Amino acid sequence: MSKNDANTSTENLPEQMQFRRDKLGALRESGENPYLITTCRVTAHAREIVDNFEQFEEQEVTVAGRLMARRGMGKVSFADLSDKTGTIQIFSKQDQLGETSYDAWKGLDVGDLVAVKGQVFKTRTGEISIRNSEWQLHAKALRPLPEKFHGLRDTDMRYRKRYLDLMTNTDVRETFIDRSRIIRCIRKTLDDLGFLEVETPLLNNIPGGAAARPFITHHQALDLHLYLRISPELYLKRLIVGGLERVYEIGRNFRNEGMSTKHNPEFTMMELYQAYTDYHGMMEITEKLVSEACLHVKGTLSITYQGTPLSLEPPFKRITMIEAVKQATGINFASFMGSDEEAKKHTKELELKSRTTLTKWGDILNACFETYVEDKITQPTFVIDYPIEDSPLAKVKPGTDGRLTERFELFIDGREYGNAYTELNDPDDQRRRFEHQRAMREAGDEEAQLPDEDFVEALEYGMPPTGGLGIGIDRLVMLLTDSPSIRDVLLFPTMKPLGF
Repeated sequence: MSKNDANTSTENLPEQMQFRRDKLGALRESGENPYLITTCRVTAHAREIVDNFEQFEEQEVTVAGRLMARRGMGKVSFADLSDKTGTIQIFSKQDQLGETSYDAWKGLDVGDLVAVKGQVFKTRTGEISIRNSEWQLHAKALRPLPEKFHGLRDTDMRYRKRYLDLMTNTDVRETFIDRSRIIRCIRKTLDDLGFLEVETPLLNNIPGGAAARPFITHHQALDLHLYLRISPELYLKRLIVGGLERVYEIGRNFRNEGMSTKHNPEFTMMELYQAYTDYHGMMEITEKLVSEACLHVKGTLSITYQGTPLSLEPPFKRITMIEAVKQATGINFASFMGSDEEAKKHTKELELKSRTTLTKWGDILNACFETYVEDKITQPTFVIDYPIEDSPLAKVKPGTDGRLTERFELFIDGREYGNAYTELNDPDDQRRRFEHQRAMREAGDEEAQLPDEDFVEALEYGMPPTGGLGIGIDRLVMLLTDSPSIRDVLLFPTMKPLGF
């Protein structure tokens, strides 16, 4: 780019940005281009210095970070330097730095990235600080920080420009640090239980493993339509067939559905499968994963989520879907088990929103649960024994005439956090259920699953009795960080482009 082009690109900048660019230009002309610096030997961080002052007192340290505030511009000045752990005060004096270096220090702007070397001490007011004896500019902030004294508060801007959110809101940083800690805890718990972490494809020929509308993409070399995975389930169960026995995956899933405080089109799931156990075994693992993650980040199993006190102390409550609906509505679906006609008689009195499309006993039972029970559950509860119509991959529960399956979902404060089955391992039954799903899809249900003949073939080689579990990582992080929206726990949530 020519000099004229450079002048043209900056001639209409806001005044503050122009001042900052002028300072950068002066630095470059003097041969002090900060962008040429490549390394810095940081010896300490803000929080460890503050938390361990006795250890660091009068010791020389080098810290690096962003200038977040400036105070005093005479021969003595103070600044707040923020790094990944927190903030520490920098104390600078002209007679210690020298006039030239001190004048340059005073010329820095809030937002600039610097390194500072000096001794740790306490000021007369008791503020733990670093006495600035040497400093270096690492990058010039050419834009002023938003609301530098109060943090970024515009919610939409926080999600779109997460780097500014992290820069100015320390509580947001803590949320994402806790997210990482939760995931590490889940991994450690499963590793200690003998599970093997694996990776399965994100690009699928068939969108299987869950009922959801998929995203479709195109592979140019193969001239083939592919689907972004909605669940890794069918691949993970192939590994059980192959003899791995205990496997898990933590990764992204993609579902082309509505967006809300609880839903994002791409989200993180943990799915695991264990041979020679059932959904009761999955309940025990679920309790362990949730409670240990809670202890790891909160230090207690008694927490508050959005003002609601919760106890994550195992064992969690267990209740069948039929019993939960009976308690809420007075209607006992067990008394007319499997009678579609009898169930349909109740749709009008129950005022089910989608009653015109509900024709099966199991669909009506599930609709009653979603309408009258789900959002009333507060404390951790396993809702068990789901109707077969809503559970195409779960094993039938004995003694229910094929109407119920060994499946549960974990609900806390009106939200679903986990889903688990005793996995169906009968290939003939699985094929029949896939065909039923195909018929539903052809009838207009875009979320019904497509048959996966290769998976059925795998089952024909024999899959041992198996329990499977999926836990939504994003929702669990929301719970354990007291975050009201899924966008608060995703670094870069899906957003509509500005002006779209």
